[in-house]
Amino acid sequence: MNEIIEIATKDFHEEALKLRRERQMDFLEDLVGMDWGDALGVVYLLESSVTGERIAIKTATTNRENPILFSVCDIWKAAELKEREVYDFFGIRFVNHPDMRRLYLRSDWVGYPLRKDDNPTDERNPLRLDNEATIDTTVELALNPDGTIKEKEKLIFEKDEYVMNIGPQHPATHGVLRFRTSLEGEIIRKLDVHCGYIHRGIEKLNESLTYPQTLALTDRLDYLAAHQSRHALCMCIEKALGIEVSERVKTIRTIMDELQRIDSHLLFYSCLCMDLGGLTAFFYGFRDREKILNIFEETCGGRLIMNYNTIGGVQADIHPNFV
Repeated sequence: MNEIIEIATKDFHEEALKLRRERQMDFLEDLVGMDWGDALGVVYLLESSVTGERIAIKTATTNRENPILFSVCDIWKAAELKEREVYDFFGIRFVNHPDMRRLYLRSDWVGYPLRKDDNPTDERNPLRLDNEATIDTTVELALNPDGTIKEKEKLIFEKDEYVMNIGPQHPATHGVLRFRTSLEGEIIRKLDVHCGYIHRGIEKLNESLTYPQTLALTDRLDYLAAHQSRHALCMCIEKALGIEVSERVKTIRTIMDELQRIDSHLLFYSCLCMDLGGLTAFFYGFRDREKILNIFEETCGGRLIMNYNTIGGVQADIHPNFV
């Protein structure tokens, strides 16, 4: 990705729509909130499934007291939850977003933790032992003809909707996740996602650590992608410091990444088959996954959390029994 396009706030939605239509940027890969000190903004990573082209677009506002940008969730539906995450951690609100609530933190949380000027104290956010109340309303921002912003309160579910709670502890979710689900017979009409039950704030933790200290946390972002996460951070640090790694290290890292990817797919498909009643397929998948975990254990010393990549290389050469 070589192209980064900076767009003024007032033109952002129109220009984003042009990119979708004219350059066929139909896939929003990710969006990331940023605090540049003098401005708050968002970087959007876009890709075209037609041409394979990838670009980044950037927009920002200098109003730190009331930062407002334009939502693109009507252009890329995937932006809906991600823009809520940006609001949760940076306090940036999005005009025309249908649901401007926090995503991870409690609704009564004070401050925005990923801002550089945030001041977390026990007095501002004491440890709460009570359950957060379920709120049935949200806020949508709209732009008035005179340029002012209007807040409109709206219901998440209508009063005549049949709403069922799934999770946070439910065998079908395979994780700690809660859905408030609107049902019409057996058809799911709407989902209200509540996540963040095990959010550990790793990005915030990294702000107070040295580069070598941050590496151990990357393995724990996703224990089925420990190699890839750590590899990515090592590459960032190496690029910033001008460190050139050997071709052997690059090859070893790539092989380990691919083995971990296969390991992750085997676990997913095995559990999927088990949920559908195919217990034999589950055992076949785990049998093959065990071979990969044995390779990891011999070379890295661990099966899930491996701490293998280091800045400039890997912690040990591959084991003689590797093949």
